[in-house]
Amino acid sequence: MNFVAIKMLVGDRAKYLGILIGLTFSSFLITEQMAIFTGLMTRTFGFITDTSIADVWVMDPKVQFVDDIKPMQDTQLYRIRGVDGVEWAVPLYKGLLKAKLESGTFQTVNMIGLDDATLIGGPSKMIQGKLEDLRQSEGVIVDIVGATGKLAKPPLSPGGERIPINIGDTLEINDHRATVVGTCVVTRTFQSQPVVYTTYSRATIFAPRERKLLSFILVKAKQNEDIHALTRRIRKVTGLAAYSRDEFKQLTVNYFMKYTGIPVNFGIAVLLGFVVGIAIAGQTFYNFTLDNLRHFGTLKAMGTTNAKLLGMIILQAMIVGGIGYGIGVGAATLFGYMVKGTELAFRLPWQILAITGLAMAFICILSAVISIRKVMKLEPAIVFKT
Repeated sequence: MNFVAIKMLVGDRAKYLGILIGLTFSSFLITEQMAIFTGLMTRTFGFITDTSIADVWVMDPKVQFVDDIKPMQDTQLYRIRGVDGVEWAVPLYKGLLKAKLESGTFQTVNMIGLDDATLIGGPSKMIQGKLEDLRQSEGVIVDIVGATGKLAKPPLSPGGERIPINIGDTLEINDHRATVVGTCVVTRTFQSQPVVYTTYSRATIFAPRERKLLSFILVKAKQNEDIHALTRRIRKVTGLAAYSRDEFKQLTVNYFMKYTGIPVNFGIAVLLGFVVGIAIAGQTFYNFTLDNLRHFGTLKAMGTTNAKLLGMIILQAMIVGGIGYGIGVGAATLFGYMVKGTELAFRLPWQILAITGLAMAFICILSAVISIRKVMKLEPAIVFKT
């Protein structure tokens, strides 16, 4: 009977392809939009991902996410170092500053100031130069995307390609000269601004003068120290906010989920893909069942039970659903590969594939249930009507 069901499914190629196209488009849209949403959310805490050496992030209690900088007094660093269970604690500066390029144009950069003695928190992958080169006079390290993009020099001739900023080139940051001593690779961030690393003391010189300039304190816990117990102890002793790396990531994601329209926008797109799948696949599959009522009536007249007929229709739905799911997910994966390295965020973990699979299974089962009602009420005598 399963073979008969498959023959009936592929017999009407127009309707078969119509169902397949609808399910493929639905699968592609759901997978692609969720992958872009996940990619965007991952970028919101990209800087935390890069600074993975720290177990605990300490900050002002009113900080809501990683880019919400509320500076602290430098003396807080010594208080943190005195907390029991802290192996080491180093300062970190983070802020958006205006950089004047050699061409005379201005570009906002994400300035990161690392501890002068240890350079903890610096980029893990260097393309040119070494992290230690930051100790050179006026030294800064620029991420490769910014070096070849927004910070690149104008082309030599009109219409030509821009020239990437390189070692030895200079920037002017808040009327202070900065010399590029290296380029690095960093995780793309939500703001997509060029990332510039320097030492903490130099970053505080570049930054506008304020009474407080300490953005974060990076803390390493002692061996076998419970991270969550340490964060509670830091909060109790200093009154500052302290989060583990994963907690700080979650805090950042929660802010964007709650206070931005990103979840709603992508949720509507995913819902649209779901509705399209139900509308196209359900209607086409229902019409397909109506066109084959005489065949189902013949099978009923031969003694086939309603349960068996239901199984045949579900089998037909799952076959087209499985093929549509595979093609749609494959197309979404290909799309993600094509946009790799661009401004478009795309991340496809296995959970998205599972969610898309469940959505497609629901669409197929719902389509089958809608179609089976006609078959259940069908009288076998219909096959003898002229």
